[in-house]
Amino acid sequence: MFVFPYSLPVHLAKVDALVYRAPIVDPVQTSFGTMYDRPAVLVRLEDREGMVGWGEIWCNFPSVGAEHRARMLESCIAPVLLEQAWAHPTHAFNALSQRLAVLAIQSGEPGTIAQAIAGADIALWDLAAKRLGQPLWNLFGGTPKVHTYASGLSPVQPEKLAAIKHGEGYRSFKLKVGFGTERDMANLRALREMFEPDTVLMIDANQAWTPEAALDMSRKLAQFNPIWMEEPIRADHALTDWQRLAQASPIALAAGENMRSTEEFSAAIDSGAFAVIQPDLGKWGGFSGCVPVARRAIDHSQMFCPHWLGGGVGLIASMQLKAIMGHPGYVEVDSNPNPLRDLFAAPYLRPDNGIITLPDLPGLGITPDTDTARSFLVKHR
Repeated sequence: MFVFPYSLPVHLAKVDALVYRAPIVDPVQTSFGTMYDRPAVLVRLEDREGMVGWGEIWCNFPSVGAEHRARMLESCIAPVLLEQAWAHPTHAFNALSQRLAVLAIQSGEPGTIAQAIAGADIALWDLAAKRLGQPLWNLFGGTPKVHTYASGLSPVQPEKLAAIKHGEGYRSFKLKVGFGTERDMANLRALREMFEPDTVLMIDANQAWTPEAALDMSRKLAQFNPIWMEEPIRADHALTDWQRLAQASPIALAAGENMRSTEEFSAAIDSGAFAVIQPDLGKWGGFSGCVPVARRAIDHSQMFCPHWLGGGVGLIASMQLKAIMGHPGYVEVDSNPNPLRDLFAAPYLRPDNGIITLPDLPGLGITPDTDTARSFLVKHR
């Protein structure tokens, strides 16, 4: 069992959610839907001494979901967080998960509630580490250096965006697939031909295929040597389906962003179907849930690569999560334009030969520039 580091008790005075929406020129395409703007829901916690911790709640889909998640945090999460002092962030995470379990069933929104809890957990850990005066990566005994990859390369001329990202210092790239055999093959071929033979490439189908189609595509795309094929089938397929695909596919399988709960991750890790485990700490778990998942994956010789496609606070939290764990693997950095990523994480978006070095600053190591982002702020009440 993973032993969490010591933390000073936290007694909160304020719990707030800030909703932002930034317009974009080119929509972001996936196999299941399109993003026409870039939203972010930040969690701001302030303790009775005036110290502030920041987190972020995943909110990409549906497009109207950001405001709803903010209301969920303020109406359901905040009252529990404010009712007592918390000796440790994990205590708050466990209490919220247990006390809201029935509401999650009754409302039919277990995912939304889990996301709100996750964002609060990130902020609690930021605050706890600040109170101890340590960066999160150091508090857990990690390393400040993390390997990154540029993700979200769209089906329309992905090589152009990949070239830009290579110029910014990225050395690994993930292509979105699931847009038809000819297009997928042409796009992956263009990337492979543009880079050196040993350049790390990944593909992400966003649950686009049936198991039969996924196996067929894996055999067609294997010639381009991607190191993993992410969510080729629906995340809710039985583990036996994943195992059969893993045994037959020439490309290793990756998944995790749509898994929710310690039990689900443990079963997935133990199944042996996944070479890469990718929890999204703003969708489920925060640090309290995802650190033990990462440890279990690493103990089972699986690559641990945090998933993230949102604003800058969640991105830095994902980098901290990877830095905590060390070991081979990558942190996802979205390639598509997103002012809410750039404003909140600007100093840590240009890697040196693929590597980001996190700051030796307490907590997450950043303070969101909410003044500059004010034009994107949405009133959700």
